[in-house]
Amino acid sequence: MNQSPVQIAIVGGGAVGCYFGGMLARAGMSVRLLARARTVEAIAAKGLRIIRAGIDDPVALSASTDPSIVRGADVVLLSVKSFDSASAAREIAPFLDAECLLVSMQNGVENPSIIAPLVPCAVLPAVVYVAAEMTAAHEVTHSGRGDLVIGEAALGAHRSRVSAPAFAQLAERAGVACRVSDNIDGEAWEKLAMNCALNAISALTRARYGTIHDFAPTHAVLDQAVLEVDAVARAAGVRIPVDDLRAAASRLSVAMSRATSSTAQDIARSKRTEIDALNGYIARRGAELGVPTPVNSTLHALVRLLEQGVLAA
Repeated sequence: MNQSPVQIAIVGGGAVGCYFGGMLARAGMSVRLLARARTVEAIAAKGLRIIRAGIDDPVALSASTDPSIVRGADVVLLSVKSFDSASAAREIAPFLDAECLLVSMQNGVENPSIIAPLVPCAVLPAVVYVAAEMTAAHEVTHSGRGDLVIGEAALGAHRSRVSAPAFAQLAERAGVACRVSDNIDGEAWEKLAMNCALNAISALTRARYGTIHDFAPTHAVLDQAVLEVDAVARAAGVRIPVDDLRAAASRLSVAMSRATSSTAQDIARSKRTEIDALNGYIARRGAELGVPTPVNSTLHALVRLLEQGVLAA
């Protein structure tokens, strides 16, 4: 790693980008945020604020709507929605250099392979576990976890100034637990299973994870959803690192009991969801591989129907 301070750029001013970018900036690192005008204007006027355990923590960072803000960054954290991956990558690509490290901090399992051909630098897959919500344009409220799993090696032939282990060290310095995995594909599918089990139900019922966990009739739906993900993963040749995904989903719903899913938050704000990259992806991949996915297909269809209604309102 360079001896000079590492320059970090965040692309995407939602809860994930603002939380992790804010944590890095809070630790004294140089952080720039590329976000929409509403967020940029609010941060310029009031600063970014992280609410954790009831404590209001102000954070200093620069924010802009101009994609050139990523120029010269050693690390770029991409935290846009999955359906914006390609457009965001194309937007920032002219300002990235070959030795930059781009970290895909997104839901779903396809994003790194979508992004890699569109940018001139290495792309590092990451799995994000955090319960956070934008409670104002300049304010992110944290309610659970806040840790990362990253791959050992980045996609592409480029050598980055900041390696995967060095990035993990940066995260740890900022109070963000970060583990390097030799099976990042399996880790991403494990997270996908958690998303498929909880996101749609949270969106359809507006329930927090703890409420879903405590309501016994939902257990069969959760269990079947993750078993379908496991079956599709096995058919695709992916090794998910946990033996019991049902137990893992149960533990996650307890650890993040106060959280509502990002899908539920999108529905509440009348925004497009990532359901196509979650249960929808499992339904499509299952069809390709000849694996039945009735629960994931049903959850996908119901959230799409709900989404259609809120977007039309």
